[in-house]
Amino acid sequence: MIKTAINLFSVVLIGMMSSCQNTEKKQQTSTQDSISSVSALDSASFSETIDGKAANLYTIKNSSGAEVHLTNFGARIVGLLVPDKDGKLTDVVLGFNKASSYNNPEEPYFGTIVGPFGNRIAKGKFTLDGKTYTLPTNNGLNTLHGGFKGVHFANWEAKEVTPQKVTFAYTLPDGNEGYPGNISMEVTYSFNDKNELTIDYKATSDKNTHLNLTNHAYFNLNGEGSGTILDHELKLFANEYTPVDSTLIPTGELAPVKGTPFDFTKAKTIGLNIDDQDQQLTYGKGYDHNFVLDKTVVEGLNHAVTISGDKSGIVMDIYTAEPGIQFYSGNFMGDKVTLKNGVKDSFRTGFCLEPQHFPDTPNQTKFPSTLVKAGDTYSTKSVYKFSVK
Repeated sequence: MIKTAINLFSVVLIGMMSSCQNTEKKQQTSTQDSISSVSALDSASFSETIDGKAANLYTIKNSSGAEVHLTNFGARIVGLLVPDKDGKLTDVVLGFNKASSYNNPEEPYFGTIVGPFGNRIAKGKFTLDGKTYTLPTNNGLNTLHGGFKGVHFANWEAKEVTPQKVTFAYTLPDGNEGYPGNISMEVTYSFNDKNELTIDYKATSDKNTHLNLTNHAYFNLNGEGSGTILDHELKLFANEYTPVDSTLIPTGELAPVKGTPFDFTKAKTIGLNIDDQDQQLTYGKGYDHNFVLDKTVVEGLNHAVTISGDKSGIVMDIYTAEPGIQFYSGNFMGDKVTLKNGVKDSFRTGFCLEPQHFPDTPNQTKFPSTLVKAGDTYSTKSVYKFSVK
């Protein structure tokens, strides 16, 4: 009898232990699933050596748990995790889980700083102080985002690292990519408790030169790999844009958006007019155009954009010191690379909104100047504020 009772007790105890272990495993699995759905980034596996220098992962966080992942290779945003309408952290920036994945010619601009001149320069030439400078033509007849290497394939120095701020520094040697001057650049990312990511840019040159730095993050406010961005609702604080020719170089005109597919002065989905019969949309294979900001000033910066994810309820507002913003609707994305959560970069599953001076400004005298004189300090900033509907 006693032996039977002991056996029964043993069975019950083993069953309870098994149940506890299964529950613990389920809890661990649930936690792991939750973590993996939030971020597929790990510093140890991300960091690699590129061109003989370390490309590392840096993370800045705020008090709510939202976080930004950065790398010194290209001074890039690797991931940006903010809460959605249900409070779940969602990675809204497309990127890769290894540093070496950014070192590719197929999609070189994910999350990176582009320069020394972001966007296009016609036929890879401009004249300054009576001298014609010739740049690499890496985009058909034109130069795009600083050339083949620019600063996006550079190993920047992590000059200052704190829990909420990272400063990257890099000097582009005189004549590199065709630009005059030793151009010393600093880019500081800071993230506050209001879920505001601020990017501060500073640069100096020992020769007169042209500068137009910006960040080229690909966003999807429903989360990386969540599908199309065409149902995102976009408002641009811009009554004009700069039409382009067939090579995407501005014609020099500032054209009204009213009555065109480029009118985002009232919020509408990205996809509403993207397939309209319009010559400009044909040239860009969708939206790939610079918008002229209205100077709707908020705390000293131009309110450029309000955009929201249709599924997540995440809202991003962009404020900038720049006079324009380039809107690119992911028209050339095409399953070329695998993102950090294992999903391909499919057609129009990411968008870019790049605060900037206008494209081809060195050749367009009517555009706001990008000339930086020797010894002067170039300084600008943009703020990306995240909230929910």
